[in-house]
Amino acid sequence: MRLADSLRHFVMPLAVGGLLAALVGCSSSENLEEPDPVPKVVSSVTLKTGWSITVGDGHDDAYLHLQPAIIGGSLYAVSADGELVALGPATGNPRWRTRIEDRIMAGVGGDSRNLYVVSEDAELIALARRDGEEVWRLRLPNEVLAPPRSNGALVVAQTIDGKVVAADARTGERLWQYDAPAPSLSIRATASPVVGGEVALISLANGRVVALALANGQPVWQYVVGEPTGRTELERLVDVTAEPVIVEGAALVAGYQGKMALVDLRNGAEIWSRPASTFHSPALGPQKVFFVRDNGDVLGLDARTLEQVWVQDALSWRRLSAPTVLGDYLIVGDFEGYLHILSQDTGQFEGQVSFDGKGIRAPMLRWEDRLIVYGNGGRLAMFTLEHRD
Repeated sequence: MRLADSLRHFVMPLAVGGLLAALVGCSSSENLEEPDPVPKVVSSVTLKTGWSITVGDGHDDAYLHLQPAIIGGSLYAVSADGELVALGPATGNPRWRTRIEDRIMAGVGGDSRNLYVVSEDAELIALARRDGEEVWRLRLPNEVLAPPRSNGALVVAQTIDGKVVAADARTGERLWQYDAPAPSLSIRATASPVVGGEVALISLANGRVVALALANGQPVWQYVVGEPTGRTELERLVDVTAEPVIVEGAALVAGYQGKMALVDLRNGAEIWSRPASTFHSPALGPQKVFFVRDNGDVLGLDARTLEQVWVQDALSWRRLSAPTVLGDYLIVGDFEGYLHILSQDTGQFEGQVSFDGKGIRAPMLRWEDRLIVYGNGGRLAMFTLEHRD
């Protein structure tokens, strides 16, 4: 039942029927894991609000990951009800606001010219960065939940059923489509593509990370993060919902019920790996690698030996966000909207801030020495660390 509990807010059936009925029955059980209570913390450090605004209805009670983006010195955020705002990240002063006449499922991506979001009707929408005016639209084959990514020449989006579409960034012309095998059941989340000059890294629900040639969409290499095992579809889930982290010619990848690994960007060869099960991208500190287990435990690993240095297990089942490094600390958000500040050295709690009562799901952004957080309820804010005497 621990597996079903960790997935009950995330699982998306691609083929329904008896499997969905079994899932519903499991999630109504009285034996499901309860989230740990909010830890009582005596704060030695806090997060001081630099500015705070509201962006539309935020996620509008939908299970979305509307990650904001910093592009060319501006911060962009979009709400589920279509409000798109451009801000100065230092001041929070709006540079412009616009209303998209669509419900939004994924955003924001961008390049030097355009911003990109995806509508509820599976349309990839390009908007001018200078003022938010619509430039073009392209119909996609299915829903998209992760921000599209662009290198300025192409924009790449991945659908929930493993289709990858590349379009010309200037015109919106479809250039190619790659179709990955999709399992019958997957987690309702996808990772954004990582788009370089020649290849795009795509994280898939079948447990693979594949590098696609941008020239034609053909696979260059693939790496197996997780192999399905077990008798039921739930047991066989191996989704890679974590966006790869690029580290000096290599990619740090991680998946659910699989492993965390460093692979060579040239050929996908494994440099190292260790077992892991996570929904989120790892975070890198000066000497450590941090990741959040699927059950909410936070781990710190020695970056050289991969040995576990510490584990913080007081946040189990609190549906944590991806971890973010800020100064000497590690920040994670949770489903009740708390930001937890942990020591990178020990994993102990150093501070805690209540931010958005509807929770924190979208990955946080680090900008210079500041933290930008977008809550599910629509609150967007910038924080700096402040030590207490």
